[in-house]
Amino acid sequence: MTTRILVAETGADIPPELAQQHGIAIVPMHVSFGNQTFDDGTIPVSRIFEHYRTTGELPKTSGSMPEDFAKVFDAIEREHPDAQIIHLAYSAVTTCSYESALTAAKGRSGITSYDTKSVTAGQALVVLSIAELLEAQPDISDAALDEAIRNRIERIRMAFLPGSLEFLRAGGRLSNAAYVGAHILRIKPVVEILDGKLVATKKYRGSSMQAAKKLMAEYPQQENLDRSRIVFIRAEGLSPDIERMAEEEAREQGFQSVSWITTGNVISSHGGPGAFGIVGFAKE
Repeated sequence: MTTRILVAETGADIPPELAQQHGIAIVPMHVSFGNQTFDDGTIPVSRIFEHYRTTGELPKTSGSMPEDFAKVFDAIEREHPDAQIIHLAYSAVTTCSYESALTAAKGRSGITSYDTKSVTAGQALVVLSIAELLEAQPDISDAALDEAIRNRIERIRMAFLPGSLEFLRAGGRLSNAAYVGAHILRIKPVVEILDGKLVATKKYRGSSMQAAKKLMAEYPQQENLDRSRIVFIRAEGLSPDIERMAEEEAREQGFQSVSWITTGNVISSHGGPGAFGIVGFAKE
């Protein structure tokens, strides 16, 4: 039986206990404050928000470098010399990680990288569902596994409400004029992942709770999400009332499994405190 090891970046926000449980190897992305660079996940997210509050500047985020992947690939090859390494990458259009993995894989055999075209909990759900598949079917053929991975990448859906428009503005994803207009009108943009890119697709007016309710009422139907599983995204600072509403609404809509992924340094730098999102697979 071939040993297969899954690899993903910290930007997938897979909880450490789940990565350990499923034997998923995690490669660090990075966050920089001035001249200091840290591995994603090694500093509390609150430090990012505090840095912005005190300086008005967001830290810079960057993808995993070839040497980050080389370290992880070396460790896997030492422990499992005959293992197949399957890298399920953070969206390639948003960061250099996918290309870095290809560079690190040169001259090595048995490494395959797939662009999940997703980030944070979207990438996490692809990775975790493949880990569960490998545990249920350890003898699955390479061809069937390849088909399953491509199928999940095709069907993953993700939408979120940024917690703070200030963070989108500071990160250059929203013009000053658009920020002022949205702030005055209490507009909350919905950001979806479409073909790997983060795209503002619609706008809701009202409070964070009103926007979250609308997203919860519309998005699962709009994308025809499979009711076996839904994953919610929470950034530090999300209201417990929104969490309760989302869980109740999910159960009312017939979702069997409901879980949460908390955003780490990379996505929190873009979405700000209190971001909320929905992830699931479209029905086949």
